[in-house]
Amino acid sequence: MRKLYFLVPGTGKKFACGGLFAELKAFNLAQQVCSSAIVTYRQRETDNLFLDDVLKTQDLDDVIFVISWGFDVPKLAAKLKHYNVIYHAHSAGYGFNLPSSVPIITVSRNTMGYWGQKSPNTLIYYLPNQISDEFTNLNLQRDIDVLIQARKSSEYLLKQLIPRLQKHCNVVVIDSFVEDLAKIFNQSKVYLYDSAEYWAQQRVSEGFGLQPMEALACGCQVFSSINGGLSDYLDPGFNCHKIAGYSTEYDVQRILKAVHSSEKLTLSPQVLDEYRGDNIIKRLEIILDDINFFFDHKSQHLGDIKALTPFKILQLLLGKAWRKIIK
Repeated sequence: MRKLYFLVPGTGKKFACGGLFAELKAFNLAQQVCSSAIVTYRQRETDNLFLDDVLKTQDLDDVIFVISWGFDVPKLAAKLKHYNVIYHAHSAGYGFNLPSSVPIITVSRNTMGYWGQKSPNTLIYYLPNQISDEFTNLNLQRDIDVLIQARKSSEYLLKQLIPRLQKHCNVVVIDSFVEDLAKIFNQSKVYLYDSAEYWAQQRVSEGFGLQPMEALACGCQVFSSINGGLSDYLDPGFNCHKIAGYSTEYDVQRILKAVHSSEKLTLSPQVLDEYRGDNIIKRLEIILDDINFFFDHKSQHLGDIKALTPFKILQLLLGKAWRKIIK
């Protein structure tokens, strides 16, 4: 099995975000399957390889580069076009295309569907992000009625809903990095998450949405938007509630009811198991075995399936119209 090089711009605080943390988790799991390393390409780091050095000094026939940083993917794919490359797709909607020689591993079924339509001739796989074992219900005293993380939250949530809720219950708004998020989820009764507005401004999708699942795993009641990758696992009325439901007053009533109710909507253990490390490692073994077989084939054969380009779609539409005219 080929060695994996996970490409990230850097691992320092400058690059800290959910996508980086998810990629580092994937790297840690991959180390249990095959030889793997972190390779940075913007910032040199003493503990990690640097991409330009790797390309100059190593024989790379037995290496697979894993690219994931959405806005950097087109440039990296072009730079690495003569090597074995996997795209680890988090968010969807960046607008770029990739050749069918680049297999795509998606973190959500929502993103898998996007690439299944956009790149029908590409190998595509589903490998969910990991929910770490520390995210579990510890049955602690829950002193926080309602918890919100300011980042990615909608204007409605921050300026309209929260002021109303603060009149009735203990609301905590997090606007900085939290070292132990599992603990604060275990101290909270309800967690609010509304990212649709944020991702609409970014013009890409919610790739996965870790926080609502982590909150559910810790026993929180979750009120969330259902955009992008969140639709993979959130099921309003069964394991969560839909946020921004018609009116502010309606949201307030539902949230306060959840705060004071002993009945809880939660994810089943069977659903959570899909996102735990053991299951992801099993899936990754199968996926990497398949991809290694593909790269063996690619080294000996050229692809001959025509891509679904805008020009190809136009040809198909014109052909369909012409056949109707003839008929």
